[in-house]
Amino acid sequence: MTMSLPADLWPDVQPETARRLMLAGVESFARRGYHATTTRDIATNAGMSPAALYVHFPSKAALLFAISRSGHEQALGLVESAAEENDSPVEAMREIVERFVAWHARRHTVARVVQYELGALPETEYEVVAGLRRRIERIVRDLVVTGVESGDFTVTDPGTAARAILSLGIDVARWYTERARKSPEALGKEYGELALRMLGATSHRR
Repeated sequence: MTMSLPADLWPDVQPETARRLMLAGVESFARRGYHATTTRDIATNAGMSPAALYVHFPSKAALLFAISRSGHEQALGLVESAAEENDSPVEAMREIVERFVAWHARRHTVARVVQYELGALPETEYEVVAGLRRRIERIVRDLVVTGVESGDFTVTDPGTAARAILSLGIDVARWYTERARKSPEALGKEYGELALRMLGATSHRR
């Protein structure tokens, strides 16, 4: 039995059966790990026959790729929009971290699969996802550079700083559960402040 499918999870994936299989895949990969999960496990979790999976995904790897690519595209979209909506490097970085962290908390099961099963992807599919990850990191790194040039940030290595900030958000998926004392939004705000302190922001409190 799978959990109910959130309306905003993979909204562009059609038909509904494919989305149910993706959700079943997420649950199975998160519970057993990719390599220990069989296509029968996934189909059973979705309430379908094993043959039904192959109607929408040619292999277990293709299903993982669909889940991973979609998750990274969502993360890239929220990072891009946060960067574009704020002129100040400080406020842009705050928004990026708040949204990035909140997404990894709210979608922690999906994010755990998206972030920690990358090594199971075939080489070609891995490169597609790696490209999305590089685009996310580039936006954050470029924003750090802009902040250093404007005097808002005081770090010496923007690349290392960008990776550290993104790693904070990614790690949320590893430990966050519905039992956490803080909501995804509250956690995002706290991490936003922490990130700005890491960057040596000269004035960052709202």
